[in-house]
Formats: sequence, structure tokens, C-alpha cells
Amino acid sequence: MVEFEPQTYLFGRFELDAARFELRRAGVPVHVEPQVLSLLLLLTENRARLVGKVEIIARIWDGRIVSESAVAARIKAARKAVDDDGTAQKVIRTVHARGFRFVAEADTLCSGAAKVAAEVVVPRPQARDALQGDPLQARREPGEGRPSIAVLPFQLVGEAGAYQVVADALPADIIFDLARFPWLFVIARGSSFRFRGGDVDPAEAGRQLGVRYCLTGLMEGTASALIITVSLVEVASARIVWNEKYDLPLGELQTLRPEIETKIVAGLEIQIPRNEVRLARARPASGLDAWASFHLGLDHMYRFTHGDNTQAARLFQRALECDPWFARALGGLSFTHFQNAFLRFEGDFAAETQAAHALAQRALEADRLDPFAHFNIGRCFWLEGQLEQSIAWFDQCTGLSPNFAQGVYNRGLVAMMAGQAGKADADLALALKLSPLDPLGYAMVSGRALTHLQFGELEEAADFGVRSAMMPGAHKHIALIAALTLHLAGHCEQAKLWLARAKELDPALDARAFLAAFPFAPTAAREIIEKGLRDLAL
Repeated sequence: MVEFEPQTYLFGRFELDAARFELRRAGVPVHVEPQVLSLLLLLTENRARLVGKVEIIARIWDGRIVSESAVAARIKAARKAVDDDGTAQKVIRTVHARGFRFVAEADTLCSGAAKVAAEVVVPRPQARDALQGDPLQARREPGEGRPSIAVLPFQLVGEAGAYQVVADALPADIIFDLARFPWLFVIARGSSFRFRGGDVDPAEAGRQLGVRYCLTGLMEGTASALIITVSLVEVASARIVWNEKYDLPLGELQTLRPEIETKIVAGLEIQIPRNEVRLARARPASGLDAWASFHLGLDHMYRFTHGDNTQAARLFQRALECDPWFARALGGLSFTHFQNAFLRFEGDFAAETQAAHALAQRALEADRLDPFAHFNIGRCFWLEGQLEQSIAWFDQCTGLSPNFAQGVYNRGLVAMMAGQAGKADADLALALKLSPLDPLGYAMVSGRALTHLQFGELEEAADFGVRSAMMPGAHKHIALIAALTLHLAGHCEQAKLWLARAKELDPALDARAFLAAFPFAPTAAREIIEKGLRDLAL
């Protein structure tokens, strides 16, 4: 594998970031094949000299035998990525029969220093005071601030045998995955695994660790399966918030373990915020802190009505009054402006899209590693019709959090609009598998209606369309997709019923508004959809 100095090179509108292995144009990631990106980095890092073809082959192809045309193709792709070509050669110059030179003027920024500067947070006075004393003091009020959790080692029932490894490995893997969530404080394994054994009270363990939640697990082996039961305990009340049971056939234990881990983490990602909403509702409005306001805002945001969206925006703004650099609240506020444009809650589509984009950028500035910030930027590029840019941001989002179901779903939905039906359907199916109870579940199913439409499977498309429109939270566009897919499948009477439902939700709904919300690329699928909408008199 080629290694480069961890630096960022700035030239023209471009940033070439070796540490992140990423090329950005005006701050926006550019899709580049890894081999082409490595070639760009090799030339840029050695811009003070000529880089010969032999060196390029040795570094980029590990010395394997490759043709001159293969090298030329990679040089051409590298030039295209930085808005250069073989005629202009303003960035990469060919030195005939000798090699290539990077000739654009470039400045160097140490990526490590830039990352540290971007992530420095000045502690609030109360946090600073706490840190000067007991290091646990800053999190001893489990009812305040962001949610916190301790994952305890799972308890074995009966003979341990080969299961002892799983009893420690599975909760350790869960801790690793939960630590990716910026909104959740996760106690390290070294502390939480001190509480081991059947006599451990999770509520007491949680109080000692200063957390709001404890996850416990019980593992019982039978002749044919390993049964795992997990419980999420709210520490303050000792109440079980959520529990679930999983059966792993013994022969598939190692194969299915990652899948069970993913399901548990996905369940926690839904159940903890849901309980946070319940806790916040029990508090007086004057007593809401930034995190309580944020979770209440999320609850309203996912209802997809004008009134709830307005209330969500107010709650996110309240959270930002408490903490102006609260990345999640900035992302939530961006989402409400996206919703204003997507569902035409406000009259100025362009202004709402612009506001959504500006707030998403602010969220990214507040926390560059928050997948929700990348997610919201991806959604803004979707509304702007820049589908490839949108997919690139969702790739970054899911790179930061591979099991973030909404990131996977949105990448699939935009790929569907771009005409990449196969890739899209796989992502949409995966999103549903990752988060079966997701508040955007109806949209995931509706997306599959449109991928199957592109496959030419009209009955399946209509089935997905109707299923999605009947799910909780489905809005006017989902009802219209049901009408469209039913019409194209020849079920005209049913299509009329769902069209009436869509019009009931928004009498002004028409093809122009639908295609603004879903800016399909100019493909055969778009032509079919446009004709279907005309047939429905939209």
C-alpha cells in the first residue's frame, strides 16, 4: 500500500488531503478512483521534481507489469479530476519520454495540525471546574446533557464452554460501534467490564459509572442454539426501556454474530432517543437543556407535518441558544429547512434549500466527524440536483458510521434517482435490515417501489408503493408514488384512491413539485415517471 505524508495540498479550488485520502473541490469531495488519487498524491508530494514512469509503476502498481496505455489512462483520469487536460497541462505536465511533473502552484497544510485546530473545544466554565477535580464529576448528573451508556459483560447461564469468548467479545464489539455515535457518551470497556456476574444490579452499576443507561445481556446455550437476551435499563428508575431476544444456531454462531451485533446497535440507536423524548416531556419547558431540546426536536421533525416541522425548528433553536456549536442541533435545523423545501411547507424553495445547506456546513464546522452533518450536506446536494455530489457525501457519512441506516437509505435513494437501480435497491434493502423500526422506514420501502419500477417489475413496484403509503409517517410524496406505481401496473382504480389521498394532503401537488423533490437524472426511468404523472393529470 502506498503511504504519503499526512499533509493537505491546496491548489486553485482544490484540496488534496493525504490524511483523509480525499480530493475536494471548493470544499466538496470529488469522486476519484483510489489508484488515481494515489497517483495525484505521488505527483503532488514530489512536485519539486520529475516523477518517471518506472517510479509511478513501482509506487502505484507495486512494480507489476503494466502497459503504457494503463499509465496514460490514469494520468488522463488524474487530470480530469483536477479540471486539467492533456492540452492545457496546467496541473500535470508531461515531459516527453521521461515522466510527469505537478506544476500548479500549491501550498501545504499539515493535516494533523489542521485537525487539532478544527477539533479544539474551549470548555465551558462549569466543565473546566469539574475537570480540575474528580474526573467523574463532569458526568455525575445522568439526567443532564447527552445520553450516556455502559455496556456490561454478558452473563452466561449454565456451562461456559466455548461461549465465554462470545460473552465478552459481543459486548466489546457493541461498545466499539456505539463509540461512533457523537450523540452518545460510552463508558470504556475497562470500567464497565468490572461489573461482572449474575449478582450485578445494572442500575447500581450505572449509578457508580455515572451513566443514564446500562445494557445487559444473558446468554443461554441449548443443544442446537445460543439464545441471547439483551436489556436496556434506565439507571435512574431501574426500568427496562427495551429488550430483545436473538437465536443463533450453533453452526452459524461466528457467521451471525456480526449481524446480531448490528441489530443490537441499531435497536439502541432508536430506543435511546425515544426514551430521551419521554424524559424530556416530563420536564418543564424552562428546565430543558440543549440535549433534551434536541431530542424533542427530533421527535417532531420525523412527523413530516408543517406544524411539527415548525415546532422542531423552535426546539433546535432553543438547543443552540444553550450551545451555539451543538453540531447535532445545527444538523436538525438544517433538516427542517430541507423539509420546508422538499414538502413545500414554505414558498421559496431556493431560499429554504440554501438555508439548509448553510446550516449543514455550520454543523460540519462544529464537528467534522459527525455523520449527521455529512448526511445533511448530502441531502442538500440532492435537492440541488447534484446527484453525484450527494452520493459522495453519503459515502462519507456511512464511512464514518457504517450502520447509520438513514445514511445508507439516502445514498440508495439518490442512486435510484441517478439511474443506478441495482446499487440503490441493495442500499435500500440494507437500510431496512439495519433499522426495521426506523422513523423513515416508509421512505425506504417507497424507494424500493421506484427501483423495481426501473427494473420493469411493475407489480412488485406497486406492492412496495402501497406498503410504504400505509406505514406511519408517510407524507404526500409517498402517497403519490403509490398512485404512480399502481397506475403503471394497470391498477387504475386503486391509483385514483391514492392520488386522492396525495391531493388531500396537498391540493397544489403537481408533477413539477414532485420532480423538484426528486430530481431524477435524464434517464428512461424519468421519462416513464413523467408520462405516468401526465396520465394522472398532474
